[in-house]
Amino acid sequence: MTLEVVDINCDMGEAFGRWRVGDTEDATLMGLISSANIATGFHAGDPNLMDQTVRLAVEHGVGVGAHPGYQDLQGFGRRKINGTARELVNDMVYQVGALREFARRHGAKLQHVKPHGALYMEMAVNPELAQLFVHYMRTVAPNAYIFCMAGSATERAAKEAGHPVAREFYADRDYDESGSIVFTRDAGRPDPVAIARKVVRACKEGRVTAITGKDIEVPFETICFHSDTLGALDIVRNMREALIAEGIRISPISEIVR
Repeated sequence: MTLEVVDINCDMGEAFGRWRVGDTEDATLMGLISSANIATGFHAGDPNLMDQTVRLAVEHGVGVGAHPGYQDLQGFGRRKINGTARELVNDMVYQVGALREFARRHGAKLQHVKPHGALYMEMAVNPELAQLFVHYMRTVAPNAYIFCMAGSATERAAKEAGHPVAREFYADRDYDESGSIVFTRDAGRPDPVAIARKVVRACKEGRVTAITGKDIEVPFETICFHSDTLGALDIVRNMREALIAEGIRISPISEIVR
């Protein structure tokens, strides 16, 4: 497996009023990515920041995506909140609708939706939640991609429904042997050069080394890194340089998966 073109997506707009996370401003990252997952208010984000981030994405030709999470500002959406599948999907409906209106305001379409943090991980293993979410997407956003992990309940539900889906490779997170990312609340400051090597290998071989030392296969079309990871700017710069040096182009997912 050798990818000739890949998307780079990043979680953006993850602040609230004067509260900020990470050490890198979105404005310095936006020109280096191809798809933006924009926080929609429940785990981070507010109306002014959503407007600003969407406008920034449109100015740079970056695909606009909604990044809905659990209603958990204090925990940054990384704590599980119990609720029925319908309650959780209704929370996402609320958030996606808000982001889509800001996209329309700036003349952009909603390219994708990617659940955030603990909600993303819950959907990956909860078929009922995944199927209800996909049904919602088929109804109101049939052309918007769903970003998810390969082999997840989310991917299966999307494929069964014939909905556009893009599988992710996590640059700044570790993997276990099942192909799932190792969920963490604090990724520290990872080595950007090591991440770049990891990403290039994944693009050329479709493989990554799990935390046990075993190599596993990870199919994907888009690479994710997080703006709140310390050193995010060095991470994306090193990734881009390494990918381009290998002749791998970077484009929004809407130009890769059709």
